[in-house]
Amino acid sequence: MMTISVKTLKKAVVKLSEAELREFRSWYESFDAKLWDEQLERDIAQGKLDYLAERAISDYEGATHLASASHLRDS
Repeated sequence: MMTISVKTLKKAVVKLSEAELREFRSWYESFDAKLWDEQLERDIAQGKLDYLAERAISDYEGATHLASASHLRDS
């Protein structure tokens, strides 16, 4: 596999035409989003985000409880 330094990449990107830069930007955004999604999936599978889900459920249940109490109080 051929490796290109970041410095060389930067020099090449600067030389792109506007149309080529748009094409590169579109490709890179898709590439980066795919990497992000893959990392998120790995984090979820490893349980790294479980605490966020638990907190969201707890917050939701708390808000539901408060809304019910508020409704009863306003009646």
